[in-house]
Amino acid sequence: MKKFVAASAIACAAMPALADSSDPIVLTLHDWSGQLITTTLMGEVLVAAGHNVEYVQADYIAQFAGLETGDLHVAMEIWETTGREAMDAAFATGNVVSMGETGLMAIEEWWYPSYMEERCPGLPNWEALRDCASEFATPETAPFGRYLGGPVTWGGFDEERVEALELDFEVVHAGTDAALFAELEAAYQRQDPIILWIYSPHWAPAQYEGSFIEFPPFTPECYSDPSVGVNPDAAYDCGKPTGPIWAVAHAGLLESHPDASRAIQNFTLTNDDYGAMVAEVDLNGATVEEVVAAWMAANESTWRAWIAN
Repeated sequence: MKKFVAASAIACAAMPALADSSDPIVLTLHDWSGQLITTTLMGEVLVAAGHNVEYVQADYIAQFAGLETGDLHVAMEIWETTGREAMDAAFATGNVVSMGETGLMAIEEWWYPSYMEERCPGLPNWEALRDCASEFATPETAPFGRYLGGPVTWGGFDEERVEALELDFEVVHAGTDAALFAELEAAYQRQDPIILWIYSPHWAPAQYEGSFIEFPPFTPECYSDPSVGVNPDAAYDCGKPTGPIWAVAHAGLLESHPDASRAIQNFTLTNDDYGAMVAEVDLNGATVEEVVAAWMAANESTWRAWIAN
């Protein structure tokens, strides 16, 4: 794993850490802009409070192994939609703990642009996809429709959902977050057929006119018990869960860095602020560091309250 040592470029008055160890706090970085922003924001706040911070690139799901051993300390975005099972398994070891909700509320689901409703009457009801999968086909997938999923590391059970709901779709995964949205932009401009993984908070649902597919409502039993749901022989025959985005940490951080731990637990951000910062990076070419610095300058009373004793 590649390490990045924090060298704060943000002009903030340093505040000395109190009871915490001088050992670095290791925060994980993933492969989407929003997570880079929330993690850098938390890291810069900790640096402003006098803590030593390192950033390490890590896989979204595989990172839990490092959090359990203590090689990694903090993950700022575990989405209820895709990370709940891995998070619960890590909590069960006793080595990983919840640091609470981040204030962000998550939706991750199949999404289509509104112009596809003329080609596939009945949308956004998922059953319409049974009758018009070919309208979403590409030369590579015909006669099956093409569903563009997120990077494989995001999880999400899309292949299982296609099989359980007996949809004539082939799941194709985007290599990166940027590639996912670049393909959406290209298809939208040409009015080409597309259905893909979209998540919120993000700028895309506001930038483009479209809708999330309405799958059968999620229940935990739908994922764990094949007899539950519209297909009595298969699990995952429902939509993805929705809910909070969580911060989690190695349990030892609470003892080694109690002040930093309280700051992480105090972190809160709105969906609107998150989406606006992601748009600045993805659409306007700003760097993560620039948007974090701008947010901190405009919201100093907010983040200083996170580190107040």
